[in-house]
Amino acid sequence: MPPRPLRFADLSVSALVAGLVAMLTGYTSSLVLMVQAGQAAHLSATQIASWIWALSIGMGVTTIGLSLLTRVPIVIAWSTPGAALLIASLPGVPYAEAIGAFVVAALLMAAAGLTGWFDRLMRALPASIASALLAGILFRISVDVFVQAQQQTALLLAMFAAYLLGRRWWPRYAVPGVLLVGVALAGALGQLHFEGFRFAVAQPVWTTPAFSLQACISIAIPLFIVALASQNIPGLAVLRADGYQVKASPLITVTGLASALLAPFGSHGINLAAITAAICTGVQADPDRERRYTAAVVCGFGYLVAGVLAASIAALFAAFPKALVVALAAFALLGSIANGLTVAMQSAQEREPALLTFMITASGMTLAGIGSAFWGVVGGMLALLVLRQREPG
Repeated sequence: MPPRPLRFADLSVSALVAGLVAMLTGYTSSLVLMVQAGQAAHLSATQIASWIWALSIGMGVTTIGLSLLTRVPIVIAWSTPGAALLIASLPGVPYAEAIGAFVVAALLMAAAGLTGWFDRLMRALPASIASALLAGILFRISVDVFVQAQQQTALLLAMFAAYLLGRRWWPRYAVPGVLLVGVALAGALGQLHFEGFRFAVAQPVWTTPAFSLQACISIAIPLFIVALASQNIPGLAVLRADGYQVKASPLITVTGLASALLAPFGSHGINLAAITAAICTGVQADPDRERRYTAAVVCGFGYLVAGVLAASIAALFAAFPKALVVALAAFALLGSIANGLTVAMQSAQEREPALLTFMITASGMTLAGIGSAFWGVVGGMLALLVLRQREPG
């Protein structure tokens, strides 16, 4: 079934802002990792720009297409843990072999979707654990706003006041108000730096994949596991926690195949978003759940524009102070955190396992190169199994 066109009547100001904030958050949170990984592998500036172009185009097309097809706010993102992993694993591996490893990892992800294995895994995940996982992921990101307040007190207090007043008098436009106040005050304080910005169109660079056992073991397998555990599982948990019961297999299959097609241009993989998705799936995007897909579509178009201008995108986002971006994301995510914690704590029998899931996930721990989101699920499910077996006695 072809994607249905966007109904402009469904697009609200809050959805428009949510989509732009999601796109902005996705780029500013981890773009530096992409550049760092490319520099560690001694890639040229053109190759790094091609890498960002491939990811951006893939994210934009799949986000728009899947959201219009399903009328669900499905946001696709690059694998941030994967980029962090590549900083250590790319050096010493010929770039063509690294590209081959990207292809292998993408095909493994597509296979996980085509076989239905991922869907079966998600059906076994209780709503309380999924919601606690979502809250834990978002809590770790949002709490950083209070750390930023130590250095940017005036900016953060003004944005905080704008959020509270907005929630009190204009709840649908609280986050847009925070954005306007933040940008205006940052400009007044001389914290918007556009001096290094220039327009430049990215040029895709094709690299023919080469395949080696070493690259598959050191890059492909870890990249697949990290993307599955730290991105796709939390990403689907975000959708489920906000009431969207979509089948996982088609989403995983589409992102896996898109990653394989774009790998020769540098893409190390795209997958379901979690943090940026929550900005589009929550009530802050639109009170009407049926219209929130428009926020994801806006985010997708933002990705496409960013992809075309990938050569200058880093300079564009560097113009905004970090505190402004962190605060904007934090205030946009408060509703999703509250909803996640509410659902997680509803069942008395599942309350302790859900709390453990939340605590482990929010800790940010990493074991065996796999992030806290995966271990949060493991810890919560293990606790649920043990405590359920204990109850009848």
